Amino acid sequence: MSSAAHLRFDIAASSLPDDIKTRLMTMADQRITEGGVVVIKAQTHRSLPRNQADALARLQALVDEVAQPEVLRKATRPSRAAKRRRLEGKAHRGAIKAGRQRVGD
Repeated sequence: MSSAAHLRFDIAASSLPDDIKTRLMTMADQRITEGGVVVIKAQTHRSLPRNQADALARLQALVDEVAQPEVLRKATRPSRAAKRRRLEGKAHRGAIKAGRQRVGD
């Protein structure tokens, strides 16, 4: 007896908000078909009801992941002290490497 559960969720026909639908459709996930259907196969448990619950939980996790909008990165610049520390570290490293050279060179 097979206890695997297949969950098929049509994104376009769902009652999700439009912005979440578009984010789901543009998501690069192999579980989402070109037709906009999410296919989840759950077969980790030995009973069908537990696999069905697992498939629903995975679908919920997928929708929750897309529901949070991406936080846009603010471009920042390094401080003057950070630049100075970086250059001092480079000079120190260069001095270590220069000390490895032959005396005659």
